[in-house]
Amino acid sequence: MRINQVKRTLRAGQVQLGTGFAQFRSPDVARILAAAGFKWAFLDTEHGGFDLETIQDICRVAVPAGLVPIVRVADLQYSLVARSLDAGAQGIIFPRVESRELLERAVSWTRFPPTGIRGFGLASLHVDFEKVSIAEIAAHMNEQVLVVLQIETALAVERRDELLSVPGVDAVMIGPVDLSISLGVPGDFMHPKVVEAMEKVRDSCLTHGVIPGTQTRTVELARFWRDHGMLLLGCNSEFGMLYERAVAITGELS
Repeated sequence: MRINQVKRTLRAGQVQLGTGFAQFRSPDVARILAAAGFKWAFLDTEHGGFDLETIQDICRVAVPAGLVPIVRVADLQYSLVARSLDAGAQGIIFPRVESRELLERAVSWTRFPPTGIRGFGLASLHVDFEKVSIAEIAAHMNEQVLVVLQIETALAVERRDELLSVPGVDAVMIGPVDLSISLGVPGDFMHPKVVEAMEKVRDSCLTHGVIPGTQTRTVELARFWRDHGMLLLGCNSEFGMLYERAVAITGELS
């Protein structure tokens, strides 16, 4: 059964670079991202238009290509979480979290009993037809799934220790856009309020044994936060990179 290499490497304290994947419904994008050196991508069903069939198609290409697919669900609902995992996601991102109680329930949906309440619907296809038992599959999947909490409001920052102490949370991915809006400085990602809030989250992650991380829009921001201790590090998106490179090419040749 496959090992979640991103989760393993993060636990060893090493940066894992990923990106957003939200618009282009081609599984070949996963192969391109993997070949380019990205280790993970979050498939965005919160703001993107992907349905479950698209998620499944992308996951089945991404995993053997060496790109860990992490689904950002649209909402904290059991069916969205469990079906994304059944479709092949190796991780789940929970957006807009402010409630410890709801987070505890959501984490329980990512794991089979006895550590969670996820229903078992996997088959030999999900484990590449290895001859393993249901008990072995359940234990393996529980260990390999990467559970990511998204902190993206001033209230979530205030409640960070309460949220980060929930058992089963592996990592945080700060959402700087919504966080900057919540702090009253929309889009000013280097504003002292935003930097201070993100550093508070990072420090609390270290206290609670949770992997700190963030999504960024530029290489400069990604480099800054890499140098300031973020390990689950996202930069740009599949459509953003295409546009930026296209603009660079046309600018050089026009």
